[in-house]
Amino acid sequence: MWTYYPDLLARPVPRYTSYPTAAEFGDIDTGLYRQALSGAGGDISLYVHIPFCEKICYYCGCNTAASGRRQRLETYLAALHREIELVAALLPDSSRIARVAFGGGSPNAIEPGDFQRLVDSLLANLHVSNPTFSIELDPRTMTREWADVIGQVGIERASLGVQTFSAQCQEAIGRVQSEDCIVQTVDWLRGAGVTSLNFDLMYGLPGQTMHDLEDSLQRTRVLGADRVALFGYAHVPHMVPRQRVIDGSNLPDQRERFAMAQMGYAYFATHGYTPIGFDHFAKPGGDPLARAALDGTLRRNFQGFTDDPSDILIGLGASAISSFPQLLAQNEKNSGRYRMLSSQGHLPAGRGIVRNPDDRYRAAVIERLLCQGRAQLGACLMREANETLRPFLERGLASIDGQRLTICPEGLPYARTIAAAFDAYRQPSARQFSSAV
Repeated sequence: MWTYYPDLLARPVPRYTSYPTAAEFGDIDTGLYRQALSGAGGDISLYVHIPFCEKICYYCGCNTAASGRRQRLETYLAALHREIELVAALLPDSSRIARVAFGGGSPNAIEPGDFQRLVDSLLANLHVSNPTFSIELDPRTMTREWADVIGQVGIERASLGVQTFSAQCQEAIGRVQSEDCIVQTVDWLRGAGVTSLNFDLMYGLPGQTMHDLEDSLQRTRVLGADRVALFGYAHVPHMVPRQRVIDGSNLPDQRERFAMAQMGYAYFATHGYTPIGFDHFAKPGGDPLARAALDGTLRRNFQGFTDDPSDILIGLGASAISSFPQLLAQNEKNSGRYRMLSSQGHLPAGRGIVRNPDDRYRAAVIERLLCQGRAQLGACLMREANETLRPFLERGLASIDGQRLTICPEGLPYARTIAAAFDAYRQPSARQFSSAV
């Protein structure tokens, strides 16, 4: 189905959950963020970051730490409540919060009662109207009490960090969780009213075989996941020190990773799922993500592929990123400094980038290529990317008709590499990014 071209996968590329990417962020005037908030009318989405997990996995590149002391959690949550108040005071009356996503870390690293109070704070301070709630969860710390709160809040969408069902791979990445634990979590969530359940899976893990991966795919389907994200493990120990625990010599090579990605795509595409890109899948019919992929309204933001139509996303919590048409702004990454800034009444967003017209144009092209598989190019971009695109065109991975660039079905695993041709910031030695497959 797909042909492996190692030369086209040799250079690391971003996932393009934003453009410009966070790698281009620098110091910004907090006043720019304040101004963007004041002008943010209409439908707005929220992302709330909980940077804690009860146990830290070796592979994880997220901004998270062990939950540890109760006081640490309490001071963080107090700062988060304060940031909610600061942001709410700046948003205009015309703003409406239509979607709220809780991520991390693991939001269920905090107590269910603390989570309920956090939701109550959002509802009390912001213009929230019949929102769609979603949450990321760690099955290892899931409880019946948490399921009860999820039902009370009315959370419809949940994502489970499963990664793999293979015991040997779980040991190698520091994420040991039994199948019974995952089954119990699924049962609790379905009972709580969750209608869209996503499983995060990974390939390219230490010691992982094709059989290990296929077994995880089958178990995921049998457990009834509505959505699946199948990510390639990004081994970047120079960027993520905790990954040094993982034996790099035990990782599948690039050709094996490619074969794993291809098998995952073929499995889900032939077992009742709609492919979204080459590494996401959703059940057709009822799932909004599948509908968005089919009707051409699929978007991409910091949570990945989404059916969210809003152009404004406000991030709350340490390291959270806010996105506006003309500005990307990131909160202080260090949780201690975040707590200090927020508790003293200061907006904690001090890094980011102002998006000029060229940035916004390129962002639209990259998003359309990744979400719809095609994009209309202006003459300037055509000339600029002509040499870079030639290897993809010659091998039938992409085609150009007039000024319309289309990624062919055989080119799906190269989509991010093709999109990178329009990245004006990308450097050849961008070691902070991962392999495209």
